[in-house]
Amino acid sequence: MTAIDIDQSDHEGFLAQVGKDHYLDNLSKVEIAKRYGISRFQVARLLDEARAEGIVRIEVRFPGSSGAIDEVTLARRLGIRKVVLTRTLSDDLQQRDLLAQAVAKELTELTRVGMTVGVSWSRTLNMAARYVEKLPRCEIVQLAGALPGSVNSNPLELVQRLGRVSNGTVWPLWAPLVVDTPRTAAGLRQQLEISTALTKADSLDLAAVAIGAWGPALSTVWDRVDNLVRQSTLDAGAVAECSGRLISADGRSVRSELDSRVLAVTLDQLKRTPTVIAVAQGEARADAVRAAISARIVSILVIDQSLATALLKETNG
Repeated sequence: MTAIDIDQSDHEGFLAQVGKDHYLDNLSKVEIAKRYGISRFQVARLLDEARAEGIVRIEVRFPGSSGAIDEVTLARRLGIRKVVLTRTLSDDLQQRDLLAQAVAKELTELTRVGMTVGVSWSRTLNMAARYVEKLPRCEIVQLAGALPGSVNSNPLELVQRLGRVSNGTVWPLWAPLVVDTPRTAAGLRQQLEISTALTKADSLDLAAVAIGAWGPALSTVWDRVDNLVRQSTLDAGAVAECSGRLISADGRSVRSELDSRVLAVTLDQLKRTPTVIAVAQGEARADAVRAAISARIVSILVIDQSLATALLKETNG
């Protein structure tokens, strides 16, 4: 097999081609590597990236319903409008993909013409945007700045994608999620484009956010701050993180220097939003989800069965 020249400037197209070669044409990683003149380790990374970006979607259908947990009962016990459950899978990417499909379905069904729709950033929300094929004409607001250095972190691309499928106006947030000092954040908030996007979050009709637990590997923000910030916010009672905003177990906003360094939607803005779709993954985020519910920023909760089981045990307790 001789090497084939391909325009890698279209990176997403290249990811799709490599995915097709492997998953549809059954070529091995070694064969693909020879075809494009790259190493098999590069092929493996490209395949992982294609799955993480939602370009390659692996669907596993199990017989029967989503499980024994009743979504209506759990929603009632949690005191929220609706719970959407997906199966718990051992593969993290496949699990995220299932959650992303569920979030996309809710966004598609709930968006109406003329709405202002806000979307934060997480790996799941990024994948969800790829599943949204069409939206009524609406305004799309970026609810959180970018995390520099985070793999595949591009919230601007996410909202632009939703803007294309809705043919609506996009309000980007041209800023990092977390900056080094409160003074830097204050200066950025005075810039017209940034202040406009942040103010747009005052008039949201619908929002989609992700809930993280305030701990290692459970929040994308945790790894972006130093140990002093981590410890001080833990001491202040932080158990959950949503768009860089920290929440205590009883639903209070945790005020700290970090809060003044974040450029994102506030908890108060989310509380005033009529419908908030919140997504979370894994039983380790049970306390965080409860905190977000106590903060009154969750209308519709999209979770996997393991997290639902943990939440149900707590309600039974």
